[in-house]
Amino acid sequence: MDNSSIEDSLDDVLQEFRTGSGQPETGLEVNDTALLQLRKSCRMLAAVKSLQEQNGYYTVIIEASFASIERSIQFYLQEKSYIKEDEFVDHRKVYELGENAALYGADFKEKLIRLWENNRSRTYYREGIGTEKSAALLVELAEQIHSHILQLAGEKHECICDTA
Repeated sequence: MDNSSIEDSLDDVLQEFRTGSGQPETGLEVNDTALLQLRKSCRMLAAVKSLQEQNGYYTVIIEASFASIERSIQFYLQEKSYIKEDEFVDHRKVYELGENAALYGADFKEKLIRLWENNRSRTYYREGIGTEKSAALLVELAEQIHSHILQLAGEKHECICDTA
């Protein structure tokens, strides 16, 4: 792909990410990194609702629902100082820290980790195929976790989605 229009496209993308000269997404213009995670979760939930209406985008719905769950948990972890704003936390660690922050117990954490390991990866890598029902159930779970975390954090007023 060297020396082709694809390389030019790559350079354009890299430049835009460096400079951010385009119109920013509304609702995400916050200085608080915890709130940014919360609002990213809101955006993902809104996106999955839109995709559900179009029918057939189950893999994307599943992927975004998992991302929404993680962003909601990460919001709480940052908000309550369990992690620092610049601290990288992988998928498994987010779920583990959620237990440490008393968002849920050990059994729930293990179920979340198993759900992520056994199903997100299988669907993502096409070893398993998402269904309409599995996508819908995961969206419902993501919304419930999002609402629960907002209630615990006392930050419903910062939410920009209809789920709260």
